[in-house]
Amino acid sequence: MDQALLRSYYATLYELPTPGGIVRVSLDGETVRDGEALPELLRTSFALLTAYNPRSMLLPRRVNEGRHLVMRDMLILGCYRVEPAVGYEAEAKDSVWREPAWLTHGMDRDEAIAFGRVFRQNVVIVARDGRPEIIVTDPTADELGKTFEANWRVRT
Repeated sequence: MDQALLRSYYATLYELPTPGGIVRVSLDGETVRDGEALPELLRTSFALLTAYNPRSMLLPRRVNEGRHLVMRDMLILGCYRVEPAVGYEAEAKDSVWREPAWLTHGMDRDEAIAFGRVFRQNVVIVARDGRPEIIVTDPTADELGKTFEANWRVRT
């Protein structure tokens, strides 16, 4: 995988919905010694999925929105609870790049990979037991299923 692209996945800031409000996180944190210190959501199992801009190819907004709604419908038909989330460049103050995602509760790794492949994404984010992973879903980018370990960094 291109190292600049991988660094951008680590640095992306995600806004995740919780009952107590939005939790802002990135994947570039230090190893967490006490998982109980993390917000409750981050200690559960979920996947972050998007249908936007397959293989980093910019598509028109209407096309992206249509693809994203199809993904949501497929997730709901699969009996997943989904909530809207968003990822954006954390360090670029003037960035207009924002990519909607679906916070998909309880999704396992293999199914998240399958969704990433169907919607032609470079990677998916899967979290289990307080540990996020960046997982390759584009076999032209790297070995399918290759995992890059990460750590949550809660942003304020």
